[in-house]
Amino acid sequence: MAMLFLAGIAAGTINSVIGSGTLITFPAILAFGYSPLVANMSNNLGVLPGAITGAYAYRRELKPQWPRVRRLACFSLVGGLAGALLLLNLPPTAFKKIVPVLVLLAITLVIIQPWLKKRAASREARPRRNAIIRDGGILLTGIYGGYFGAAQGILLMSILGAVIDESIQKLNSIKIMLALSANTAAAIVFIFIGGINWPVAGVIAAGSLFGGHFGASIGRRLPDPVYRAVIVIVGLIAFAKLVSS
Repeated sequence: MAMLFLAGIAAGTINSVIGSGTLITFPAILAFGYSPLVANMSNNLGVLPGAITGAYAYRRELKPQWPRVRRLACFSLVGGLAGALLLLNLPPTAFKKIVPVLVLLAITLVIIQPWLKKRAASREARPRRNAIIRDGGILLTGIYGGYFGAAQGILLMSILGAVIDESIQKLNSIKIMLALSANTAAAIVFIFIGGINWPVAGVIAAGSLFGGHFGASIGRRLPDPVYRAVIVIVGLIAFAKLVSS
């Protein structure tokens, strides 16, 4: 169980900085012989405490964002519920081909974010269109987060950065809350269904509790260009791991 605890710390740290912590904890749980479904559900619950401590560490950035977070979290919650139900009803290989494509798309969006922000702020930009892209993207990302969640944070950051004119630090604080909303909604479904391995989830939760706060302390010190570079690097690693799995 020590390996799961360390994996939880690493996942909590990575999730607070950008996302993709599931790429560490999910394989770690599988290594103990649990089925992918049990591993997925247990991991979903296990990483939640890390998101909570990460959100607390970002409370200063979150304070002026609460009206926006409350509105956007509704889409993320609905998406998380839908994703959890899809996990329970679709074959395990359903999203295997599309997940790497989504991650690669997110990386591309992060790279061109400065250009997208200029477009969003220009006279030609259409606020209604931007709102549809933002809300629809968050809903779809919530579905993905409830289903699996690896690189969910990267997807969220790419969407938020494309249509919201805020610093990366403030966007990351919103990202943490939206991912937390989707994962909490999915966790409720999984708890109700009864497929969670509680000892596994508990060990990962204990590790992610520490990792979430530690990761936030790192992320809040990174300049925007460095933060964007970290997102791209982590995203490429996630893409390579998903393609090779």
